[in-house]
Amino acid sequence: MTIHEILEKFWGYAAFRPLQEDIIKSVLGGKDTLALLPTGGGKSICFQVPGLAKEGLCLVVSPLIALMKDQVYNLQRRNIKASAIYSGMSGYEIARNLDNCAFGQTKFLYVSPERLQTEQFLVRLSQLNINLIAIDEAHCISQWGYDFRPAYLQIAQIREKLPDVPVLALTATATNKVKADIQEKLHFRKQASAVFQKSFTRANLSYSVFREEDKLKKLITILQNVPGCGIVYVRSRKETQNIAEALKKQGIGADFYHAGLDPQTRSNKQDRWIKDLIRVMVCTNAFGMGIDKPDVRVVIHLDLPESLEAYYQEAGRAGRDEKKSYAVLLYNNEDIASLEENLKKSFPPIEQVRQTYHLLCSYLQIAIGTAAGQSFDLDVHHFLETAKIPAPQLFYSLKVLEENGYLAYNDALLLPSRLLVKMNKEQLYEVQVTNPRLEPYLKGILRTYGGVFDHYTEISETQLARNLKTTVEYVRNALTVMHRNQVIDYVPQTDKPQLVFTLSRVPAENLQIDAKLINFRKKVRQGNIQEVAKYARNALMCRSQQLVSYFGELDSPSCDVCDVCLQKKKLAMAESRAELIASMIKKQLTGGNQTLSALVSGLSAYKEDEVLKVLRWMTDNKQLLYLENEFSLPH
Repeated sequence: MTIHEILEKFWGYAAFRPLQEDIIKSVLGGKDTLALLPTGGGKSICFQVPGLAKEGLCLVVSPLIALMKDQVYNLQRRNIKASAIYSGMSGYEIARNLDNCAFGQTKFLYVSPERLQTEQFLVRLSQLNINLIAIDEAHCISQWGYDFRPAYLQIAQIREKLPDVPVLALTATATNKVKADIQEKLHFRKQASAVFQKSFTRANLSYSVFREEDKLKKLITILQNVPGCGIVYVRSRKETQNIAEALKKQGIGADFYHAGLDPQTRSNKQDRWIKDLIRVMVCTNAFGMGIDKPDVRVVIHLDLPESLEAYYQEAGRAGRDEKKSYAVLLYNNEDIASLEENLKKSFPPIEQVRQTYHLLCSYLQIAIGTAAGQSFDLDVHHFLETAKIPAPQLFYSLKVLEENGYLAYNDALLLPSRLLVKMNKEQLYEVQVTNPRLEPYLKGILRTYGGVFDHYTEISETQLARNLKTTVEYVRNALTVMHRNQVIDYVPQTDKPQLVFTLSRVPAENLQIDAKLINFRKKVRQGNIQEVAKYARNALMCRSQQLVSYFGELDSPSCDVCDVCLQKKKLAMAESRAELIASMIKKQLTGGNQTLSALVSGLSAYKEDEVLKVLRWMTDNKQLLYLENEFSLPH
């Protein structure tokens, strides 16, 4: 089949979106390819179509288990064989998946980056007929990026074993420095590589920034004036609930969401919002990744984000249907100080990191020299109570340990119970004869679920108990006995965060924490904060131009719909002249407060009506304060 026939058959689309076909042809031409497409821009099609067009298996590296599960499910719905390997799976389940990839018809294998370095995967790699390596969230490979994950660096080792297999690196956001770093770290072949970048400009999205002391009041005003579905981002979990309650009191349908909620609750809240049963979701940045809701009309940030990359992605969840939408950032000077304070906490002393590592290993009962490649459920609340350390110490230490390659941490995700029958029907009959107490449970499984001999099947112990008129506890006990006796492989449900040890446990004093890397990452984060502060404070340059120029697009036109552009229209004068007068006003006020008449007389080289318009514009944009008949610069 041609790529257009594949698109039509499996997705029902008559044509590709902009750049998709170019990217696919580059990959099919054997080139290492970097593709920058905005969130919701159809990145997955770019590797799924060539993966189907070529003989063999497409290896997809992705850091997010929820996204992997969703993509595997969506491919299977289209009768495309796909599987995934991630933390929380049993060793037998992983081996079975790899067998199916090596000897079956599986076309797509999704792997979390920390799984690439396990012996189990590396041993099987030579048996896999890999036709393409697709890397999602490719910015994670760069130390210059805002979400560096060292496990991504292992992809280069995979490339060395598969030198003729092309790579497709995909990301929604990357600066010029990060783009170059991605290509270097993935060993792009200079004579056979290509970069495709869709413009970062979102013509239907109006960006605005307001400096507000009473953010809640402004938030309510915005939501009362902009109809439709919305997302409100805040930094703390506690605030999600407080803000949602405040909105409900104003008659605005709202709910809250954060990573501390159990997976089932998160899933229910998300579904209700997607179905428009809730208008506004107040959330931390744990919400939104992988959600396909095109009709979000407004995204509001009540706190400054930690980077412009994060802001662009989160704000970009508005208006994916190409209709007029709004992205609003509310801030005050305290927010910038808060970001600086968080930065200091983000890099705990190395001795504190060692202590946290030791406590974690002891809690999980991991012996020195073991656990490489193993994943563990982490009951965060119980661990914190047992270890008697504050939550920030745990999470910031985990980040340092992750950036130094010792482990990987995955937020809580509901992984339902699943099982595979390991025996054939004749062997099962013998089990039923010799273990009559197990017979009803085996029959119950075979009657309720199909395919249990062929692949891992999600099951519900509650449903089995109801069918068998027994208790859930009895069902679990029977499944555990059958698991021990090698009748089935039973993986119980988990809703805990997963901790993956990429290296064997070492004595805490032997941890090799790279101080240079920590200082480098601190500088990167500091630079990110400075760029965010600059964006918030700069009321002279079009917001869209500010954002896209950060990503290297220096020739984009002004958007004409952001707060800056709308204010400039009110000025009705050339932008360069307005900026010149504004700079002269600021210069004159550096010596102290001045009255209107003093300012106007001091700027006699300019027309009085022009000076008055610029003063009004600067005051409206909070670049100037006007108190007791005097203008002053904000502190």
